[in-house]
Amino acid sequence: MTTNSRLGPFTALLLLGALTCATGAQAQPVYRIVGPDGKVTFSDRAPEATAPGTRNNPAAQPATGTDASALPYELRQVVQRFPVTLYTGSDCAPCDSARKLLTTRGVPFTERTVGTNEDVQALEKLSGKSNLPFATIGGQQLQGFSETEWSQYLDAAGYPKQSQLPANYRRPPAAPLVALKPAQDAPKPTSERPAAAPTRRPAPVPAPGAPTPSNPAGIKF
Repeated sequence: MTTNSRLGPFTALLLLGALTCATGAQAQPVYRIVGPDGKVTFSDRAPEATAPGTRNNPAAQPATGTDASALPYELRQVVQRFPVTLYTGSDCAPCDSARKLLTTRGVPFTERTVGTNEDVQALEKLSGKSNLPFATIGGQQLQGFSETEWSQYLDAAGYPKQSQLPANYRRPPAAPLVALKPAQDAPKPTSERPAAAPTRRPAPVPAPGAPTPSNPAGIKF
């Protein structure tokens, strides 16, 4: 989706001020929480610690984060103040264009993919819409892709126009917006059956006329 928007002559000058005001207000992380009744909800607050056996997902991961330890000092300062997170989907040409812009310009960014219903719900909670691509630069949200608009916000944040990434820099791989839960193994059917109790055979009935303890002579009447 392409957003055609023209910024006024003074708007670009105000972008830096807007981003500066957003310092420290990074994009809110989204957590997936499973309640005791099995109902799935999304929240910008981390789930509280629960006792073992409960169904909350303490391993939920926030939606933002970039390792800037290997970056040049000036670029690292920009990344720490205005981290960039890109939200993309499959078969999304504007998403490819947005990724290419960030990659070509050398902007370190975290990519989150939206491919499941849970991802869509989390994106709607985060941005208010389900349109892709979606990006955050610090606390600023960008809906849809416009190269001109995105470039102006990157300029205002202080990102260099040409890549300054070191040759050995590797961008973190894209990850789902909602962390996947490990599949649980199904219980294996028990093939062993409890041993049956031994059956007792009834005592043989003596044939007519046969001697018995009470009638050793086998007398018939």
